[in-house]
Amino acid sequence: MARILIAEDEKDIRELISFTLRYAGHEVAITTNGEEVVETARQMLPDLILMDVRMPRMTGYEACALLKGDQATRHIPVVFLSAKGQEVEIQTGFEVGAAEYIVKPFSPDQLTEQVRLILANYGKA
Repeated sequence: MARILIAEDEKDIRELISFTLRYAGHEVAITTNGEEVVETARQMLPDLILMDVRMPRMTGYEACALLKGDQATRHIPVVFLSAKGQEVEIQTGFEVGAAEYIVKPFSPDQLTEQVRLILANYGKA
């Protein structure tokens, strides 16, 4: 399956996402802040990045903008997972280069299906 990088600072959510995706057969790597996700993505070159918006050291928006500005990582789809579901937040996510914006809470089945669809759209499924 796919190699997925997760950036989530809340432990319980991070563990739920990781378990869900591993159960679906994906290889998962975990980071806990914006700086880590940028560094890890450059080294790992994952098939997909799932990222929270509000994180320590660097927001998800800032991290996504850096990744999309880097020739080595710009092709990697970034999906925001956030409790911030206001239209302006979602629009900002797409403006910095997100492929999708999923509002929390979501069910494990919803997440698995969204990941499957995004990977298929990017030819990674």
